[in-house]
Amino acid sequence: MKIILAPDKYKGSLTGLEFCNIIEPILKASLNAEVIKVPLADGGDGTIEVVNYYLKGEAIQTEVINPIFKPVIASYLYSEATKTAFIEMAEASGMKLLHPKDQNCMETTTFGTGELILNAINRGAQHIILGIGGSATNDCGIGMAKTLGYRFLDENDNEVKPIGGELANIYKIDESLKDKRLSTIKFQIACDVTNPLYGPNGAAYVYAKQKGASDEEIKYLDFGLQKFSKVLDKHFSIQTQNIEGAGAAGGMGAGATAFLKGELLPGIDLIKQIADFDANIKTADWIITGEGKLDDQTLSGKTISGVLSSAKKHKIKVAAFCGSTDLQSDELNAMGINYSDSIMSLAKDLDDALTNTSQYLENMTRTFIEKIKK
Repeated sequence: MKIILAPDKYKGSLTGLEFCNIIEPILKASLNAEVIKVPLADGGDGTIEVVNYYLKGEAIQTEVINPIFKPVIASYLYSEATKTAFIEMAEASGMKLLHPKDQNCMETTTFGTGELILNAINRGAQHIILGIGGSATNDCGIGMAKTLGYRFLDENDNEVKPIGGELANIYKIDESLKDKRLSTIKFQIACDVTNPLYGPNGAAYVYAKQKGASDEEIKYLDFGLQKFSKVLDKHFSIQTQNIEGAGAAGGMGAGATAFLKGELLPGIDLIKQIADFDANIKTADWIITGEGKLDDQTLSGKTISGVLSSAKKHKIKVAAFCGSTDLQSDELNAMGINYSDSIMSLAKDLDDALTNTSQYLENMTRTFIEKIKK
């Protein structure tokens, strides 16, 4: 019997790899099974640890500019063997770097994210994966692009400051000084939202408030994104507003597409690529997956949705071991889950579940084994 272990983390409790390490020996001992560990993530918290499980890279630290133009030490992963870098935008341009009083995406920049990209290029990266969650910005990626040699000019040919509040003043893009190496590098962008660049569902109206912008500023940011999109469309011969996910991370979805020629992909799809997931699961009898909570959002780009799509393609049965579930058995079956169990169905309360997660996971595994032996 061949069993694939492909969990996400139990947030605040277990990492995906810890999940694998707990149940692998039980499956091997009880079923004499071939067990393959393929921990996954969807681009959110904990993704960098999962990526490094496959890349076996080095954490590179470097000083960059934070969202308000102050120095900060940021890190990214780099694998010399595969010339691949994994960069999280939030490390250089994230909300987590700012005190609440400094959070206002009218004034913030993605310049530091560009510095991380440039550092990776200088190291020899040929493939750069950029995670764009958690940003403090609404500059459509012009800060990042400026670092890489792009210039953004107003109607008098003066260079504008690369912040969200200046987008409306950009009339022209000059790429005469653009880093020529950009065209030789494969960029993939982990993007889990589908927002357009501007409008009621765009970057400013949906996300700018939580990044410190007032209602008036949100209107102006949206105006700037709309105006700048025309500049992007003319310069790059694209239709920015039609890019699914253009509004992600304050317009970084659009910026990464235009300036880096990046491919926007759901985080789980990117991690599956890195893990060579579909090749690993061939001929498997079962995939055991799991995450903190199984609910009606599970199929919206979460890890289990990625597992289920591959399992269906290869006709492999799926077991889900979760922290808790809000779904009935018929709903689980409709998703393609053949077996499920949850820690909360065994624990006395949440404290008990969090304290004894490992023990309950072992118990769930033994119950599953008894079930499939029958």
